[in-house]
Amino acid sequence: MKDVVCIGILVADVISKPLKTLPEKGKLMPIESITLHSGGCALSSALDMSIIGLETAVIGKIGNDGFGSYLTGVLEKAGVDTSGIAVGPLSKTSASVVVVGDDSERSFIHCFGANGEFCYDDIDFGFAALYKIAFFTGVNLMASLDGAPLGMAVKRLKEAGCITVMDTAWDASGQWMGLVRDSLPYLDYFIPSYDEARNIAGKDNPADIADVFISHGVRNAVVKLGKEGCYIKTSGGQEFTIPTLEIEPVETTGAGDAFASGFITGVAKGWPIHKCGLFANAVGTLSVSQVGASTGIRSLEDTIAFIKSQNREW
Repeated sequence: MKDVVCIGILVADVISKPLKTLPEKGKLMPIESITLHSGGCALSSALDMSIIGLETAVIGKIGNDGFGSYLTGVLEKAGVDTSGIAVGPLSKTSASVVVVGDDSERSFIHCFGANGEFCYDDIDFGFAALYKIAFFTGVNLMASLDGAPLGMAVKRLKEAGCITVMDTAWDASGQWMGLVRDSLPYLDYFIPSYDEARNIAGKDNPADIADVFISHGVRNAVVKLGKEGCYIKTSGGQEFTIPTLEIEPVETTGAGDAFASGFITGVAKGWPIHKCGLFANAVGTLSVSQVGASTGIRSLEDTIAFIKSQNREW
């Protein structure tokens, strides 16, 4: 079987910088740069794992437009299979305009576009079942899939023999547990960030949060703790708190996706769960050492060398 299919959101990011103030109506204001970048949890995770050395694919939805062509081009150049990406002839590819001020603070203008339309019927389950691991990511940002349809999709791929993994994004609607409850009984690994996990579970302590997830059927609960590393608890009662590795951070964009990519790499390799957590910490740490979501990602061998260089047992 192939390694990992990432199911979720794809986004084109137009970054403009630096901008001190908006121009007056009808006026032009020159700035230093306007650049186009790829983003979205499914896309970034597939790129990260491809760099590490896994065989990956993406399932999501784009429009028949320039942004969509750009995103598929980025993926294909990296060797990621795009056969499962649905193209809506009347859809607009999800995109953000990122305005960076002269103080480096960012403001965002976002169009949900095709990500908001992506639904159960857009998923090619036969294609997804060719992969050992099905990774659902960007959950809470897919209005037509989140909730009961998402639970149906996770259940279907679990029953097809896939290892199922899920990560979440911030839920601006405030529904939290309501959007993931139907999926939890069919998840082998659930790996939200601490802030998202706390809101979903209604608990503050990572161990208590993990217990809530496991009580809903999750086999392995992993809570991302940012610069503190991660907390892991299994349904069998094992638990691990794994500290992060040391590096000078440059930019944190994509760190959560990088962590998930590292953890899933370990699952694909069949490593013990604590080793998956250590490798995930290393990939997440390396990701913040460079500007850009995937720029700091290294190969499997180089990442392991980084772990050893920090005197961590491998």
